[in-house]
Amino acid sequence: MTAAATSVSAIRRAVAPLAALSITLAAVVWAFPGGLTPWRSVGIVSGWAASGLLVASLLLMVRQAHLAKLLGGLELSYRWHHRCGLVAYLLLLGHPLALALDGWAEAPQLAWQTLDPGAQSWPLWLGWGGLLLLMLGLTTTFAVHLPYRRWRAFHFVLGAGALLGLTHIYVLLGNDPMFLALLTLAMAALAWRLLASDLGLSAHPYRVTQVDTAAADTIEASLAPCASALVVTPGQFVLAAFADGVHYRGCGEYHPFTVSASDHAGRLRITVKALGPCSRRIQALEPGVLVRLEGPFGNFLDALQTAPQLWVAGGIGITPFIARLRAERCQQPTTLIYLYRQRSDAAFVDELHELANEDRLFELLDEASGDDQPDLARVLERVSGLADRQVQMCGPPALLAAITPALRQRGVADQAIHCESFDFR
Repeated sequence: MTAAATSVSAIRRAVAPLAALSITLAAVVWAFPGGLTPWRSVGIVSGWAASGLLVASLLLMVRQAHLAKLLGGLELSYRWHHRCGLVAYLLLLGHPLALALDGWAEAPQLAWQTLDPGAQSWPLWLGWGGLLLLMLGLTTTFAVHLPYRRWRAFHFVLGAGALLGLTHIYVLLGNDPMFLALLTLAMAALAWRLLASDLGLSAHPYRVTQVDTAAADTIEASLAPCASALVVTPGQFVLAAFADGVHYRGCGEYHPFTVSASDHAGRLRITVKALGPCSRRIQALEPGVLVRLEGPFGNFLDALQTAPQLWVAGGIGITPFIARLRAERCQQPTTLIYLYRQRSDAAFVDELHELANEDRLFELLDEASGDDQPDLARVLERVSGLADRQVQMCGPPALLAAITPALRQRGVADQAIHCESFDFR
């Protein structure tokens, strides 16, 4: 990647944390206390900082293609969404504790009354209620084995907790200008996420025209636009929610699927591997089913340079690479390492061999490892001029974590290694 492209990428990755920091600092500077005792000042600052971070967290969960691109990508936005929410929760824990320590200096009984909801009025109950809802929501958020629908329901608990906390501030302070600005941002973010994204009011309607088997437990669905079409580049993904068909019952949830092909008429193909309850149900998809699409998201493979390329795909991680190869021939020497368990699991493997025979710049190294870990050292030894290549990788996080140090040991610079895991709910 060139220095200019690296600089642009670094700037994009900094936008989300800088936006969160700006909102938080604006809230703290506006409400920074003067003439108060130290612990009371700490309590007020922690409360306002938490409020700013909660609003930033809500903004970072907005699922809109242009905003996601501005913030460095949907995955990065979600990552900072979780970080802001967690730090806000910790600051909110410190808010009543600092106020209690302030009361302790006067009398221990006053400190206890500060922490006892039963001794307080209803505006303060709102704050305690918001804190408890945030505690419940965060506990379930980190439960990675929780079923998606239950996880998603508990995620709404977090939004309710944030609203209760903001209402707590409104009742105490009234029409404070900074708070009204934070409240407006929070309500706009929640409304967009609920109406435009979760209810699909901003989604693009498509129709399933064909369903093909790409591999065992993997289908490739061809989609045609019913109205305006999405403009998708190879390597991007969409969020899709399938409706019911004549013999097919959709799960109605938005899930990310990589686009495996697109054309100038807006027709798309997406590849779905059976990894969870919804994606398993999609294996029975039939033509004629209506599907709503949001996106496109991601910039994987957008900035390929003239340097020789090494692409590494694990399992369903082959999807962005087949999309690129279908769109155009390789413009530079490109080696694709395709790792899978069994040949029956390898989507598009026959097509990839045909492309390798037709394109002299494209080399395919595919290997089935069974249930064992692939021999990465042996596979990498087959790649000529490895240290001079730009590396693009997509696959399970465990594979990416294993192959990255192996690449570094063979002289590949960190800035030449680019990963895409699509590992988010």
